[in-house]
Amino acid sequence: MPETILFWVFAPISVASAILMLVQRNAVHAALFLVVNFFTLAVLYLLLGAELLFAVQIIVYAGAIMVLFLFVIMLLGVDRNLPMIERLPFQRTGAVVLAVAVAIEVFLAVRAGVGFSKLAPNGFAAANKGGNPHALGVFLFRNYFLPFEVMSILLIVAAVAAVVLAQRKEPA
Repeated sequence: MPETILFWVFAPISVASAILMLVQRNAVHAALFLVVNFFTLAVLYLLLGAELLFAVQIIVYAGAIMVLFLFVIMLLGVDRNLPMIERLPFQRTGAVVLAVAVAIEVFLAVRAGVGFSKLAPNGFAAANKGGNPHALGVFLFRNYFLPFEVMSILLIVAAVAAVVLAQRKEPA
């Protein structure tokens, strides 16, 4: 019963924040509505019993990704009033066609039952020993530790380079 109440509290907030994010003219306000949406989705993950997704949603998306979005927004300077004219004439039409194609593909995949196998693959129980988060952590840090660390260093270097390149030089 408490799960149902929490769902009916957070689901409308999630939908409303997503809609408000889309209709905002100010990029900072849109990013803040996206943060609200990320937090409400995290609560919905928690209600579904997916504690790992809850933690990842808070730490990665609401934390790191939104800091990156706000960093880029502030770096580019959104205080300018830019004309809202599309420079690519068929961009909107192409986006609608692509969205419809993806929706049809998802509908057909769900209807065909792709990914909804009733039997687990061989060796699944041994690989999942200790639970899904444990198995995921062992897999990532045993097999992909070096690429993971190299990517983090690359992202830090890219952020520092973006700040250096974006500095406005004063005229001499």
